[in-house]
Amino acid sequence: MSYYQHSSAIVDEGAQVGEGSRIWHFVHVCSGARIGTGVSLGQNVFVGNKVVIGNDCKVQNNVSVYDNVVLEEGVFCGPSMVFTNVYNPRSLIERKSEYRDTLVKKGATLGANCTIVCGVTINEYAFVGAGAVVNKNVPAYALMVGVPARQIGWMSEFGEQLDLPLEGEGTAVCEHSGSRYILVGKELRKEDAK
Repeated sequence: MSYYQHSSAIVDEGAQVGEGSRIWHFVHVCSGARIGTGVSLGQNVFVGNKVVIGNDCKVQNNVSVYDNVVLEEGVFCGPSMVFTNVYNPRSLIERKSEYRDTLVKKGATLGANCTIVCGVTINEYAFVGAGAVVNKNVPAYALMVGVPARQIGWMSEFGEQLDLPLEGEGTAVCEHSGSRYILVGKELRKEDAK
């Protein structure tokens, strides 16, 4: 086995787990799950059958990653944050054929206790604050807070807030990494290295 699995964890036969990943106490990984390299699954994490978790993701304690959720490379899921996959669940009505896809793109952060309502895309390096409820698509690099979540700023890839308006034109430099970001309209992009 090229990954670590705590003795209390269950990894069903057929699940794919990449090299160097760590699966901690009381985790359950279902047989259809695909987990990349260098992934950390904290205590009491559940990973469904139709789930893809990319390389170097960190899923903290008490998170359930349900069917139809895809996490790209380097996604951070904070403690006890919540994914859903049915928009209007009822215990007495079967809705497995109505699962909605949720995509969390490279480098995004989902803060502790936030909720991601199914059917949305959270774009690259977005930052969802603790306790926020996301019910619509999130732009790349956006800083989202509140219930329902609303954008209050922009974040660098390093994870620092940038001094930019929500829309218009401007540039900012991340003081930690030196990377330069360019705002045009309602879209922020990182300037390509020369």
